[in-house]
Amino acid sequence: MAGMWLDRFTAPSATTPTGSLTPSRPYSPAPPRKNSNLAPPQRHGLGLSGPARSSTSSLDLSANTSTASLVQPPRVVNGSSLRFEQRPPSDVEDPLKLLRRILGQSGHGSEEDNIKHKNPREVDVDFGGLSLEEFLQQEPPQRPQPLKSLSEASARESRQKYQDFHNSIAECDQVLNSVEGYLTNFKAELGQVSAEIENLQARSIQLNAKLENRRKVEKLLGPAVEEVSLSPYTVKSIAEGPINNNFIKALNEIEARSALIEAKEKQDENVKALQDLKPLLDDLNAKAIERIRDYIVAQIKALRSPNINAQVIQQQTFLKYKDLYNFLARAHPVLAEEIGQAYVNTMKWYYSSHFSRYEHALSTLQLHVFDQYDLLGSESAPARRNVLGSSKTSAPQHDSFSLGRREDVLKSKNDSALPSYLAEDSKAAHYMETPFRNFNRALVDNICAEYAVCGELFSTSSYHQITRRVTEIFESTFTMGHSLTKRLVENANDCQGILLCVRLNQHFAFELQRRKVPVADSYINYTNILLWPRFQMIMDAHCESLKKVPVGTARGAAAAFSLVGAGSNESSKTSVAPHSVTQRFGQFLHGILTLSADAGDDEPISKSLGRLRSEYEILLGKLAKGVGGDAAKRNKFLYNNYSLVLTIVSDTKGKLAEDLKDHFGNVVRELKAR
Repeated sequence: MAGMWLDRFTAPSATTPTGSLTPSRPYSPAPPRKNSNLAPPQRHGLGLSGPARSSTSSLDLSANTSTASLVQPPRVVNGSSLRFEQRPPSDVEDPLKLLRRILGQSGHGSEEDNIKHKNPREVDVDFGGLSLEEFLQQEPPQRPQPLKSLSEASARESRQKYQDFHNSIAECDQVLNSVEGYLTNFKAELGQVSAEIENLQARSIQLNAKLENRRKVEKLLGPAVEEVSLSPYTVKSIAEGPINNNFIKALNEIEARSALIEAKEKQDENVKALQDLKPLLDDLNAKAIERIRDYIVAQIKALRSPNINAQVIQQQTFLKYKDLYNFLARAHPVLAEEIGQAYVNTMKWYYSSHFSRYEHALSTLQLHVFDQYDLLGSESAPARRNVLGSSKTSAPQHDSFSLGRREDVLKSKNDSALPSYLAEDSKAAHYMETPFRNFNRALVDNICAEYAVCGELFSTSSYHQITRRVTEIFESTFTMGHSLTKRLVENANDCQGILLCVRLNQHFAFELQRRKVPVADSYINYTNILLWPRFQMIMDAHCESLKKVPVGTARGAAAAFSLVGAGSNESSKTSVAPHSVTQRFGQFLHGILTLSADAGDDEPISKSLGRLRSEYEILLGKLAKGVGGDAAKRNKFLYNNYSLVLTIVSDTKGKLAEDLKDHFGNVVRELKAR
């Protein structure tokens, strides 16, 4: 409910354009209200005698024909009486009566009685949320009729509006009271939350301090506690877990704890935790040794299974878990040595059996035969077959003196050996270096592989112990390889084949040195002992065959072995064409020099070729005497033979080849100069 102080109601005179304002004494039996939003507005045409108060309002109720001003003089503070009072003009209706009529009150009775029943200065006005000035400005400037002509219906409508306004204010008061209660409760709850937050902050600070202290303590005590403790997971892995990487990690942890206890005991540190841990470590060590023994023995037995590939087991078990044997060697050396010897015996049987089958497969290869008739001074192959008179199928034809493509075995990039099944199914004829090369190629590869395995598996052993183990593994296989070499060369007259085997053996020796595998040194050396003496024996046989070449007969010299071909004996005797022995000698010499391009000074080739060259020159001197005629014809014969030899060996390289080419070149120049 809004209260207004109606201090003065003035109306201008009909004859006076501007009415004078006569101040009247304001009267208000009610106490003043504070914080009112109804401030008296100032508008044109209204005279205000004093400033408006916060709890007063003015109401303009003028008609179209006259102008009325509702003026509020200054209110005396604290309810004091007014100092003066002015009366309105006589021709102006009493404002109080007019207001009572508007409010629907009877005009009868005295002023005191009316005031006693109802305060005429309290009017409920619906301002619609507007200030007094705005409320007055929205009314039309001209009234359709004077205030006294307002009907009772308008008065009742106004009263109803004021009553609605009063109800709205009351409802707002209730809502505001409810909001005030909510805000009060929220403030109280907010205070509780703030107190809880402060409590949490204090607890957080305490927890951070405790955490920091714990970290410091853990940093100091953590390593010490870790040294004297053993996790249940480690114990379970050793006792029941499978053999895998986790088992190896558990072994390493046990070794670390055992080493720590031994170090503490040496320092005379009697720590109760270490004394309690020691029996558990002893039991775990014993259990680990037992399980490792069973595991390695099972893998060794698997190597004896038929058709098993040892490299698969070695890579997937022995080398993958090589730390198992190393732990066993440190924890129980005697047991480790026994298991190592069991492995050596098993692999010895494995390689022996496999190479035995492979050697048997290579023995099925058909080889070219070189016998005493494949010498420089022997009869030709057709003559030999006529002499033998054999009706059997002859051996495959081959050139006994020309190297041909046989040297490709040294230049081949294929480092793999011939498989057993291909060797057994092969129907072609081969030279002796083929089985020699394949057997030793396979042997060298397996030696290098096994040496690498033993080097990792027995890493706790010394270098000499590892070499001794591998040598023992291949001992029977080495014997088998020497037997194969003996069988190939003992009756052969293939001097170039022997020299090819020597070069292959040197190649294998260089490869073993490059891989740093010293195990097969004795095998390589003994193979050389088997090859070089046989090579010298064959060279001596060639020299002897040149001594036995017949000269001075119809079948000798220029007759039987002349390159001229058919003809009468007389024409053959007088021919100066190169002898067939010269052709053989040149081809043979070319093959030996080709294989000796990188020969060292310590090899016996130079001396053997020197003896062979001397015998050949002696033979040419004898054959030249059988040509007959004068000395020019004999020189021509010698010149043709030496020129042919020089032509054949002209593309050879090496120190030995250069020496021989210089020698034959000097001889040719001397014969040409005669």
